[in-house]
Amino acid sequence: MKYLIVGLGNIGDEYEETRHNIGFKVLDAFAKASNISFSPNRLGDVVITKQRGRTLVLLKPSTFMNLSGKAVQYWMQAEKIPADNVLIITDDLALPFGKIRIRAKGSDGGHNGIKSIIESLGNQSFPRLRFGISDEFSKGNQISYVLGQWNKEELVSLDERIAICCDAIKNFTFNPIGRVMNVFNSK
Repeated sequence: MKYLIVGLGNIGDEYEETRHNIGFKVLDAFAKASNISFSPNRLGDVVITKQRGRTLVLLKPSTFMNLSGKAVQYWMQAEKIPADNVLIITDDLALPFGKIRIRAKGSDGGHNGIKSIIESLGNQSFPRLRFGISDEFSKGNQISYVLGQWNKEELVSLDERIAICCDAIKNFTFNPIGRVMNVFNSK
């Protein structure tokens, strides 16, 4: 069985530690814990690894957030991975900081990366792990907030929350999505 695990983010040093790049940050932590490293490849940084008989293709798109669908579609086709075996990791303003919400499908929720994937695939039926970044910004400052760096309070528990996301990725590759949702949506 093959799985495509996609962490959404923007390339470049100026985006590295921003809230919008939580997808990259989760995949970096997963790779580090697995003692593997990413290499530049077509439309993103990629590493292919095996975990207990499963093949995981980890992808950090280099297309920038708003064109993420192009990279996802390419790697799904190149590796012959069905949509049910794809997990998109992204930030979410509608959730409190650190809250994890896993869904089997759904709308873009105003997220341009998810919107691009929906447009490229032609449907909304792919699993996603949304990481809450909260909406603690004043009116008109959404972009600055999303592209801003984590504050001191967030940094205290960020690694712990990322570790839970890494556990969710492992669980996703061995369990039905409903079971993964039951376990991790309450954390």
